[in-house]
Formats: sequence, structure tokens, C-alpha cells
Amino acid sequence: MPISIKPQRSTPRQPGDIRFNCPVASRCGGCQLTHLCYREQLELKQRRVEALLGEFCPVEPIRGMDKPLHYRNKVHAVLAVDKRGTPISGVYAAGTHRVVPVKRCLIEDPRAGRIIQTIVSMLPKFKLRVYNEYTHRGFLRHVLIRTGHATGQIMVVLVATSLEFPGKKAFVAELLAAHPEITTVVLNLNQRETSMVLGKKETVLYGDGYMEDELCGKRFRISPQSFYQVNARQCELLYRTAIDLAGLTGRETLLDAYCGTGTIGLCASDRISQLIGVELNRDAVRDAKENARRNGVTNAVFHCDDAGRFMVRMAQEGHVPDVVMMDPPRAGSDEPFLRSLLTLKPPRVVYVSCNPETLARDVEYLVSGGYRAEVAIPVDMFPCTDHVETVALLSKIKRTTYHIDIDLDMTELDVTKAETKATHEEIKAYVLEHTGLKVSYLYIAQVKAKHGIIERDCYNKPKTEGNRVPKCPPEKEKAIEDALRHFRMIPYSIKS
Repeated sequence: MPISIKPQRSTPRQPGDIRFNCPVASRCGGCQLTHLCYREQLELKQRRVEALLGEFCPVEPIRGMDKPLHYRNKVHAVLAVDKRGTPISGVYAAGTHRVVPVKRCLIEDPRAGRIIQTIVSMLPKFKLRVYNEYTHRGFLRHVLIRTGHATGQIMVVLVATSLEFPGKKAFVAELLAAHPEITTVVLNLNQRETSMVLGKKETVLYGDGYMEDELCGKRFRISPQSFYQVNARQCELLYRTAIDLAGLTGRETLLDAYCGTGTIGLCASDRISQLIGVELNRDAVRDAKENARRNGVTNAVFHCDDAGRFMVRMAQEGHVPDVVMMDPPRAGSDEPFLRSLLTLKPPRVVYVSCNPETLARDVEYLVSGGYRAEVAIPVDMFPCTDHVETVALLSKIKRTTYHIDIDLDMTELDVTKAETKATHEEIKAYVLEHTGLKVSYLYIAQVKAKHGIIERDCYNKPKTEGNRVPKCPPEKEKAIEDALRHFRMIPYSIKS
């Protein structure tokens, strides 16, 4: 049965009008929201994030996709046979190991679907038996396709029970004749009786054994085992959002915890002084170092270590980074990691989360430990599914050791509501601490006026008639704006 997209109107006026009509949605289980038009999906995810994080900080409107279709650059097909013994490909039905045949999918790269169908059709000719997970006999188990959003490169991974592949040259030659866009073919060995797709051993049948793609102007090497965001288009938006929230000026040291192959940290490397990446997976650290080398990034170092223990050592040595960027798995961070983060006390924490429930739990822990949640921004990485990514910014609250009691008659002060949130001295102190820049009352007043915060006349006018008023330099203007956002005097604004 063909898959079609049924518009809500005869011609959708915007992406939110798109409705999805997938004939296998009820059996597949991969997509949970195809019964909703895209606007309704975004509204549902927005309400979910607001319900979980609204008590801690403002939640900005969710960043959706212009074209919420065929976004997955990683496609995994399970192989099986039907009642007639004919090879088929598809996905496991939700909660089972029963294969639902799928020839085309609304959210997967259509190039991958065509290649998979070609491979399935070639199996009888080359006498390649499909693996039976009950008898544990057969050769080919899965097909994994990865596609490059920016480069167009395509990697095909054949997951088999043996690296002995009779007729492999002829098989690959026929596959490439049908799909010359393929850039590499890898044979992966998986003999385990498990639901894990890939095994640890592999051999290259064609090409380099890896592919490359680009994110935020950086080029990354992707192997069959590498983690890489499955929606590269939205991943760039996600990373830009996180990097913008970090308030980088070029002077900072950024610690990228859970750094993986270094993607988000390397994307930020042009806007910081030093990048420190920490990752427990040794292969990922190796790939991160190679990605840094290939992109000419010289201000990055990567460590194979537990991020929590690494942060404790940094704190003991007095090396506190300006920003910690963290992108944990769906389970969120564990308590030892969060305790280590509180021990390190970085001024800013940018938390990239793929699970708003665990994000809310971890934000509550950090808030109780002396941090303030500034803002949360949902990003829709996975249309048609109930998953939603969220980026949250947290700032360390400064504890004062003394205070002075004074009496003020507020009727004598001409201040706006926003102006009462922070004094000029507090704004100057924040800018100096976070950027090393010294700013004047005049510059603060100019930036506040730009954002509609009215100042008293004495801040904006020259001391003598006819004197020229100096304008705030762009670098100091940005630093003052960051301070105003910190004190919630102006809203966060993220470049899309």
C-alpha cells in the first residue's frame, strides 16, 4: 500500500498544516503522533515541556521544522521472510520481535529505502539466507544505511553472522550499478543472540569504511559505530541554540561533558579560547581527536575519562571552566555526575536534553544546589514521534557574605519595572566577571534604552551642551545584553 501525505487543505499554507497518513503507523510503533497535524504535534510538545520546566524558568516557543518529512539520516531495516519464504525488510512491531514490512517511510531518507529494497531483491539471486532468530541460522540479519545531509555520501552496512561472504565482489558490483551514489559498503559481524544491531568486528567491502557529513561548518567522520544525530538539519539548529545560550565571547574555557565524537564542542570551538572534551568511550575519543585534526581545530583537548571524576579533579586543582556543556543520554545525568558539577561550580551550564522528564529532575537538583534556571528552549528533532529535545541554561547564583540595610523612598526614584531587577553596579560586575570588560553607566543606559528600558535623562545626555556622546562598542553592547538577559530584564533571543 503506498504511503501518502494527506493535506489538511487542498494546498497547505504552512508546514503546520501537514497531516500524515501512514498505513503501518498502528503496527510499526516507531511514530506515535502521525494522527496529529504538525502544528498539533508542536503544541503538544510545547505543553509537555512547559508543564515540566515552567516552574523553574521561562520556556520559549518550540523550534519546529520547515519540512518535517524524510529527516532520518540513519535507517535500520530488520530482515525476515514472509509466509511464502520471500525475503522482506521492515521494523519490529512495538514491544515484539515480529517484523512489520515497510518499503517506504515518511520520516526516513527515501534514498535509504530504495537501497534496502534493492538489497532485499538481490538475496535470492545470490543465495543469501536471511537470519532466523529462533533457529539462529542464516547469513544476513540487518541492513543499516547512513546518509550525509550536507555531503550526500551514503554508507551501507550489511550485518551478518559471518565475515565469509561468498560472491561478495559480484554482490557489491551489482548493488553499486543500481545505486552509484553509495560511497562505502561495510560488512559487520554480529553472532550474538541479542537485540543489538551491530557487532564489534567488521570489514570494508567497498570505499573507505566511513562517511563524512558537515554540521555548523565543521566536517565529521562517521563510522558504522559512531553516534551521530539522525536529523542533521535540526541538529544544526539545536547546536546553534546551545552555543548561543552559552553567551560565548571568545575568552571562555568550555568543558564538553559526554562529548562523544566532539561534535557540539568542535562546532563551538571558533567562539571560545579552549575546548576540553571528556568521554568514557575510547573509540569516540579517538574519533573526536581525528575530527579536531581534520577541521584544523587547535584549541581542543579530549580525555578518555569519567566526566564526574574529571570535574572533581578540576575543582581540586582550581581549574574551573566558564561553561559546562552537557548532553547526557535519555536517562539523564546520574547523581554522582551532578554532585561533581556542583563541586566544580562553573558559572554557566548548558544542558542539552533528549528527555524533558529527566531534564526537569536534574534541573531541580541543580537549582537546589545553588543554580538558577534561566531559560529552556524546546527543539523538535523527531517529528511524528513523542520525543523532544530541550536546551536549558543554568547560571550559578552568587552568595553574598554581608549586606547593608538602607531605607529608600521608592516614590523619589524614577525607574521602570525592568530597571529595578538589577542595579548598574550589578550589571557592571556581571560583565567584568564574565567577559573581563569594563563598561560605563552611559553604555549600560544606551543598551537598556535600545531595548525599551527608559533611563533617567542624566545617564543619556552629555555633561555640557554640544559635547558628543560616545556610542557603546559592539563587543561591550553584546556583553551588556548578556547581563540584561541574565537578570531577566530582556528576553533571550536565539538566532535560527
